[in-house]
Amino acid sequence: MTIKQKKEDAALTIFVEGRIDTTTAPEFSEYLKRELPGVKHLVLDLQGVDYVSSAGLRAILFAQKTMNAQGDMKVAHVNSDIMETFELTGFTDILEII
Repeated sequence: MTIKQKKEDAALTIFVEGRIDTTTAPEFSEYLKRELPGVKHLVLDLQGVDYVSSAGLRAILFAQKTMNAQGDMKVAHVNSDIMETFELTGFTDILEII
């Protein structure tokens, strides 16, 4: 998994590539804890992500809960496999997917 970002004032776009699974989710969660303070607008770009495990879903849920308290979050470029996972787990009801 690789993570890149683009930050402008209180807006942050995070570009993730690879798998967000039990191996990489702890790193992703730590990254989010470090980068989200002070962010008002978050875009999580998953264009390069080909798999999200339950551990990855927990990290995304953490980001959503954090942003609910301090701003807004959008999830962009979700492929059909990950969208199916989001639908099966009810994440489509809590995430704004663009």
